[in-house]
Amino acid sequence: MKRTIKTKLNERNNHLQIAFNSSLDDARRIIFSLPVSDRIILEAGTPLIKMYGISAVRMIKDWYTQRARSQGILDEPYIVADLKTMDRGETEVSMAHQYGASAVIALGSAPVETLDSFVDACESYGIDPMIDMMNVENPLAVLHKLKRVPPIVILHRGVDEERFNREKQIPLHDIRRIKGAYDVMISIAGGDTIREVQRSVFNDADIVVVWKSVFQNSSDTIDLVNGFLSQIK
Repeated sequence: MKRTIKTKLNERNNHLQIAFNSSLDDARRIIFSLPVSDRIILEAGTPLIKMYGISAVRMIKDWYTQRARSQGILDEPYIVADLKTMDRGETEVSMAHQYGASAVIALGSAPVETLDSFVDACESYGIDPMIDMMNVENPLAVLHKLKRVPPIVILHRGVDEERFNREKQIPLHDIRRIKGAYDVMISIAGGDTIREVQRSVFNDADIVVVWKSVFQNSSDTIDLVNGFLSQIK
């Protein structure tokens, strides 16, 4: 079997990934209301990074570190930089590492040369490569072409797909196909309800990404996140 890079995450646990896609003010407010858990992953989403620059990754990391230390927890948080890398894999990984990312995301539709460079650079810098298979018809075919397999593969229904194509489903059917071929963690993005979290975990997903629900009512954020965490024990 092709070698898979080892992830920094605890592979025995399911994780909830909270993506911040609006403003840094929203991100800071929500972070300081979140429970502290090693099953929470924070993501600097693509719109946030485009608006504020790569330094948004460091801000999110610093805020959650402060939140954790206020409760006596010294472990560093796990922060994802969603750069959606399509080219210059090594350069973009270097940027993410410089600003404290634990993981960085490339698109599975990128050239195989870029993905190989991306995975190699992540291993060199000691951060996790994630490959997002949004709009990739056959994720396994992409993985088969790579020199080394990333530890985390994202199966993703895009926001515009969900909005304009109600028939488009989250590709849960690919989870077991990929896990049958490779020793990887699967992240599911594109669902934002408790029911979709339950379905993803039932189908053997390791990470569930949410973003919309966290912003709907700030007073309910803690209950909402705790509700998600209770579904992914």
